[in-house]
Amino acid sequence: MATPPAPKRLQKTSSSKPAPSAKAKGKPAISGKVTTKIFVLDTCVLLFDHTALKNFEDNKVALPITVLEELDRFKVGNESKHFEARACIRALDKLIQDHAVHEWVPLDNGQNGALKIVMDHSCAGAVTNTVFSEHTNDHKILDAALCLQAQEPDSKVVLVSKDINLRLKAKALNLPAEDYQTGKVKDNRHMFTGKTTLENIDCDVIRRMHVDGQSRKVSALGNARENNHFYVLKDGSASAMGYFNEQKRAITRVDKTYAFGIKPRNAEQAFALHAIQNPDVNLVTVCGVAGTGKTLLALAGALEQHKRYDQIILARPIVALSNKDLGFLPGDAEEKINPYMQPLFDNLKFIQGQFGPNERKYRLIEDMKKDGKITISPLAYIRGRSLSNVVFIVDEAQNLTPHEVKTIVTRAGENTKIILTGDIRQIDTPYLDEQSNGLTYLIDRLRGKDLYCHITLEKGERSALANLANDHL
Repeated sequence: MATPPAPKRLQKTSSSKPAPSAKAKGKPAISGKVTTKIFVLDTCVLLFDHTALKNFEDNKVALPITVLEELDRFKVGNESKHFEARACIRALDKLIQDHAVHEWVPLDNGQNGALKIVMDHSCAGAVTNTVFSEHTNDHKILDAALCLQAQEPDSKVVLVSKDINLRLKAKALNLPAEDYQTGKVKDNRHMFTGKTTLENIDCDVIRRMHVDGQSRKVSALGNARENNHFYVLKDGSASAMGYFNEQKRAITRVDKTYAFGIKPRNAEQAFALHAIQNPDVNLVTVCGVAGTGKTLLALAGALEQHKRYDQIILARPIVALSNKDLGFLPGDAEEKINPYMQPLFDNLKFIQGQFGPNERKYRLIEDMKKDGKITISPLAYIRGRSLSNVVFIVDEAQNLTPHEVKTIVTRAGENTKIILTGDIRQIDTPYLDEQSNGLTYLIDRLRGKDLYCHITLEKGERSALANLANDHL
């Protein structure tokens, strides 16, 4: 079977006239040429990005009335999806105003786009009733799209959803369906790692780095030169680890130095600690599979800088298991989130275990926890805050949307460092994948920018058993 063509990125969709497709069984015939595209949005698209309505250029956007019902259901709460639902409802109210919702309304996106609420989902004879056993909200959305397809024979109607299964159902009913592409990284097969190994480097460059701590012969990096980038430079048996910053125009030596009792075990971990402790870098991302030391290094590097910052804030997205949301857990807000934060506490306990109970650094960690200088915070409470003089560590950042990552980073005030760690191959949120999650999006957009540094950890250091599992399971 031939592989179908990849869907076009929605934010670049134009109103060019595609060739009319052949009549398919159960699909209305198209009279004449297709002149417009109509994108029917699923609720999950608007919960993923409340600005999605304006990202379809000069094409038309349709919302089934069922989507408004679901937005109403999601408008109450403090999670990101609840904020997105409320923002979308306000945007719709502003757009529609005194217009009749069943007519096409200008989208006000500067590109002649139009919006319509699809009120009827039974004009197609309730197709899904005869195909599926249940008439769910998803099936109502499918019926609304099929109705629109019958009513607009000169337009190409496309269902847009983050729900893979709903897209498959649509295609089974001869209804074109696509993922929401805005914010998706085009190709992450060769994802930016933040480090490069260069062979046959001028021996004088390596010698200078060992003797003087740096080399200003940046031409040695050639085409591989990137801002805020790490390098392993080799010349035969001689080698050096370096960091290049475009403003300083120098390759600076990177050493494997201790950070609060934790010493890097490989070059990548040394690079990560260097980035975390670099005062000129305010945003750091660290990727890697389980056991590579992401969270441990972030905590150790933050503790090493306890005199530079007033507080260390730890957070991670809360992905409920077995449908047990926070509201079902006993206790106050802190007691509710403690089970989700346990991996952070485990790493903090490991760092504390590097010292005896009577050692200064052991007591320092105890005092910082007691005084609230090491604290945990649900990400839902970050919105609206301004974080100054803090190190803010977000673990499991691959479970955040691009909009959530932007919300976090824009909270940064003066003298704040934000560290995001995660594994883009281990995503627990239903509507995110390796290309659309917030961590991948941030790395792709900020690569090479001032104030930002990234490193990917590839070698597991937790245990031989953990490495065996990562390699073969």
